[in-house]
Amino acid sequence: MFDTVVIATDGSESVRRAVTVGLDLAERFEATVHALYVVDASEVESSPESVRDEFRAALEESGEEALETVTAETDAEVVTAVREGRPAAEICEYTREVDADLVATGTRGRHGENRFLIGSVAERVVRTCDRPVLTVRQLQERD
Repeated sequence: MFDTVVIATDGSESVRRAVTVGLDLAERFEATVHALYVVDASEVESSPESVRDEFRAALEESGEEALETVTAETDAEVVTAVREGRPAAEICEYTREVDADLVATGTRGRHGENRFLIGSVAERVVRTCDRPVLTVRQLQERD
């Protein structure tokens, strides 16, 4: 049923459960796992020009760390990728490129704490991706 699962991560705590659920699903179906981090081009472009390259490098480093967190959660091989662009568009494009059967993502990311129900990136992925999308909410201690 699932041969390829993409796990979209931004390295935030709120995505941790989505990583766990995505990896569990991939393991159950013996699927190939791809972990993806997208450097938000709008964040880079809105930063002062004098620090733009350093900021991009810092975001790419954060991305590598987020991907290492995913790979550390499983013994299975994980294909990792860091892309730059509009996060939702890049996630959808990547899933098409690798012919993924499913993309797993959290409902709130680094900027999502002020969103009411679902993060804007996750919402756009759900609305625009031509592959099934599994959104996973990070449970609170009381849940």
